[in-house]
Amino acid sequence: MTTQTLSPKTDSPRQWRQAAFAYLLVAPPLLLMLLLIFIPALQSIARTLTVDVDGQVGFSFSRYVAFFQDRISVSNLMFTFQVVFLTLATIFVVCFPLALYLRFAQGRLAAAVQILALFPLFVPGIILCYALIRFLGTRGTLETILNVVGVSGYRTPYLKPEAIIIGLVWESIPFTVLVLTAGLRQVNDSLIESARDVGANDWTIFRRIILPLIMRPVLIAFSLNFLGIFGAYTVPYLLGPAAPQMMGVFMQQTFGQYRRPDDAETQAVITFIICSLVGLLYVRTVAKQRIQQENE
Repeated sequence: MTTQTLSPKTDSPRQWRQAAFAYLLVAPPLLLMLLLIFIPALQSIARTLTVDVDGQVGFSFSRYVAFFQDRISVSNLMFTFQVVFLTLATIFVVCFPLALYLRFAQGRLAAAVQILALFPLFVPGIILCYALIRFLGTRGTLETILNVVGVSGYRTPYLKPEAIIIGLVWESIPFTVLVLTAGLRQVNDSLIESARDVGANDWTIFRRIILPLIMRPVLIAFSLNFLGIFGAYTVPYLLGPAAPQMMGVFMQQTFGQYRRPDDAETQAVITFIICSLVGLLYVRTVAKQRIQQENE
């Protein structure tokens, strides 16, 4: 019995057609990304690095120097970083226990917890903001409940950084829980059972087995939450203080109210560069995961 094999000459046209079809499928979204994201971003970067003096166009960092020399601009940038990292820390403190519970628990209670964790997905951001204003604001629902039970001296977080963090955490819970739960489901139950058989407690299992195996989902959740929070606008605008401001609100007011499009473009480029660095972390994590899956 002989086995027939395709020669390279007969197989290469088929491979070429398959590759051409694959590139054809990828071409529309790639072109859309180039036209709507990369080309405008490169044009904005080029404009912020050029200066026109007496008709002479030259290379200059003057816009960026002016940004970092402006006390208000630097204060808003630092405030944005502060809110982002405090929000991320709160998100993981809230979502890690939820994800662990949903991974290992079963029954109706676990199903109800999962529904509650995913509920913010179906609430628009502006509705969330007005609900939090009514709940957290002065003489709002929370203060009324505290007065009923005899607790006085309530100070509302509304129009303070705390309100921004609360709103952004609420918005980020569903996505973070989904990513962490998906990562935890990749942890084989046999590993946990083997660790328990040799006497490992729950904390040792979490620290030595679960946490190392879900570092990639954690990095993915961190990266995507960072990008969404750093550029957030609706929640900081409606719940946050008038000053300092997060970069999304700062850019809009610089462009719309102060009529300074050049400064707003510089702020946008700085925000884009910071988010791109975090985006590289996300791309690297996903690429490593894909390579590992292909090798397996």
